[in-house]
Amino acid sequence: MTHVGQPAAASQWHEPTPDHGGATWRDVVAAYVGLTKPRVIELLLLTTVPVMFFAARGVPPLGLVVATVVGGTFSAGSASVFNCVYDRDIDEQMRRTRRRALPRHIVSPRAALVFGSVLGVLSVVVLAVWVNTLSAVLAVAAEAFYVFVYTMVLKRRTTQNIVWGGLAGCFPALIGWTAVTGELAWTPVVLFAVVFFWTPPHTWALALRYREDYANVDVPMLPVVASAHAVARQVVAYSWVMVATSLLLWPVAGTGPVYPVAAVLLGAVFLVEAHRLLGRTRGSEDLSVINPMRLFHASNLYLSLLFVAVALEPLLLG
Repeated sequence: MTHVGQPAAASQWHEPTPDHGGATWRDVVAAYVGLTKPRVIELLLLTTVPVMFFAARGVPPLGLVVATVVGGTFSAGSASVFNCVYDRDIDEQMRRTRRRALPRHIVSPRAALVFGSVLGVLSVVVLAVWVNTLSAVLAVAAEAFYVFVYTMVLKRRTTQNIVWGGLAGCFPALIGWTAVTGELAWTPVVLFAVVFFWTPPHTWALALRYREDYANVDVPMLPVVASAHAVARQVVAYSWVMVATSLLLWPVAGTGPVYPVAAVLLGAVFLVEAHRLLGRTRGSEDLSVINPMRLFHASNLYLSLLFVAVALEPLLLG
């Protein structure tokens, strides 16, 4: 692995006094909510709830869905808060993140740690009491992996940070399944793998757009240490594996025609976008030409619609 950069120095943990001057209570509440990264939570829940429908072969109990969503939201929010606390030194220097609560000193690191800890405890309680123990254990494992392995070890040390660190974002597929069935099976493992192979193209497209930010804070995202064309080749490779993996759900889970048709059509569109990105990088490092955010937005749409197809499969054929 390529090692670039080092963890933040001990001075990172100096705690400035929160500056609430001019901030209303709504601003403070919004700052705490922002620490949980709501957009990330939306994507995680999008890969949780449809799997519950698929596992139930229809509509799962509403109370179970609510408990799983609440517990999952608390768990993902807790992990994001801890990530914001640890990364606040680089967040202050990056255009994409400098408006977060900690760089703006609206919330203190100590208060954020307390907030994240409370969310983490609540997630375990909700999932263990109202869902099941296995789902709670999986949520704890996902959060621990994201905080301790990705945030504290991989992110600042290797270009493979998001490849292996992205494992944490795959757990919701497992949690959605175990919430309904109480056990693991090959079906959620296939969906876990789909998200795993989806994560690098999705994240590298965003990192390509903000590669100067990552370079300035010495975070070795792949677009920082490799040419745009080399990144695009990796994107294409992962995209092909992702689409192939998505089609495995058909024989593994014995789905009807709805899911495989959707997977083929969505996969074809995604592959076209990935190859177009590759074409735009030939001989150019100009981001206005490469337009990596086109693939980033396409990746969000792909994952959303694929998992909608997962949920619709049992509903349409039930």
